[in-house]
Amino acid sequence: MQNSEAMALSAALLAVAGELTRRINDGVVARGFEGIRPAHGFAFARLAPDGATVTDLAVHLGVTKQAASQLVDELVRKGYAERRPHPGDARARLVVLTGAGWACTRAAEEAAAEAVRAWGEVLGEAETRALAERLLRIAPNGAIRPAW
Repeated sequence: MQNSEAMALSAALLAVAGELTRRINDGVVARGFEGIRPAHGFAFARLAPDGATVTDLAVHLGVTKQAASQLVDELVRKGYAERRPHPGDARARLVVLTGAGWACTRAAEEAAAEAVRAWGEVLGEAETRALAERLLRIAPNGAIRPAW
């Protein structure tokens, strides 16, 4: 692949990722979740399984502990997360989603499904599934680090 082709592919993937992020966020807001921005969604992705410490969240987002702590403060203030004692470390606090946080996560899943269905209208079902399979083969494992 020539450098210019690689740059065009890179630009296209970044444009798709940005549009997907925007559509998911817009879908969440349209479902009544106010004050939500994409950074919250990336945090929810880490908090959803079993909660996380602020340090875990900072690593996941690729930000400082101070930035992650400010984000957690915001999520707690908005009622989407809460701090609890960490079951395995008396010095740490575990940040977990509240009922509102889980509802917001479900709204994001619905919005993501809508966005991907739109790809199927352009590419067709088989090609969309093939795209998903190929992207999953090259996607890095681990944290999703948003750029903002």
